[in-house]
Amino acid sequence: MKTRKILTALAVALALLAWQMLQPIFLVQGEGRMLLALPLTEPQAFTIRFIHSVQKTPVEENLVVDASARNGAGAFRLLSTRYQSFGVGLPFLEGEGDFHEEGEYFVFDHMDRRFPQLALRTGVGTQLTLRTAAGTLRLYELFPPGARIDLSVARAYELF
Repeated sequence: MKTRKILTALAVALALLAWQMLQPIFLVQGEGRMLLALPLTEPQAFTIRFIHSVQKTPVEENLVVDASARNGAGAFRLLSTRYQSFGVGLPFLEGEGDFHEEGEYFVFDHMDRRFPQLALRTGVGTQLTLRTAAGTLRLYELFPPGARIDLSVARAYELF
């Protein structure tokens, strides 16, 4: 009887461990270094902020990471972009979203662009920053210009 209880407890513990290992995690890695591993129990909003390399004005890209879309249309969805001046690489076409002004900013909402993963690079004077539920990562302070920052979704077992 005692052996049966031990085996049952062991089976339950192994099932819980297996379930935990299958859970999705939002990963941020820079130059081979893990910066963030945020469990995704629900879709998580985050913001990429930088100073535009040509316009020299701030840009904020608001995204959501959704692990349920990982094997489909893309785990990352760009929802909106806020910026202060028009320039190269900034959205401006009517079909890219709903455009409006908020004070000194131009905003494109409802963009719904999808990506399976994201690769960012730090740059001179760009002040690349990532804001998540876990806090703010000032990537430009952590890495030299040109460093690659990868954002992805993985299952916990893939970290090992």
